[in-house]
Amino acid sequence: MASLQSLERRVSEIEKRNARVEEDKAWETSLARRALVAAFTYIAVGAYFAAISIPDPWLNAVVPTVAFLLSTLTLPYFRKVWLSSRKS
Repeated sequence: MASLQSLERRVSEIEKRNARVEEDKAWETSLARRALVAAFTYIAVGAYFAAISIPDPWLNAVVPTVAFLLSTLTLPYFRKVWLSSRKS
C-alpha cells in the first residue's frame, strides 16, 4: 500500500500537471495568440505574394489572413456542435 508521503507526492504532481494544462488552455483561447496567428499569417502570405509577383501583395494578403482567422475562431463552435451530435 502506498505511503502517505507517496500519495502526497502524486497529488502534488497531478496538481502541477493540471496547472500546466490550464495555462495551455488559456493560451489557446487568448486574444494574444489569435493576434499573433493573424500577424504571422499576414506576413507569410504577403511575403509569398510579393515573391511570386502578385499585384498589391500586402493588400491581397488580407483576404487569406482573415479567412484563416475566421476558420480558427469558429472551430470551437463547430467542436461543440460535433460533440453534442456524438452524445445523441
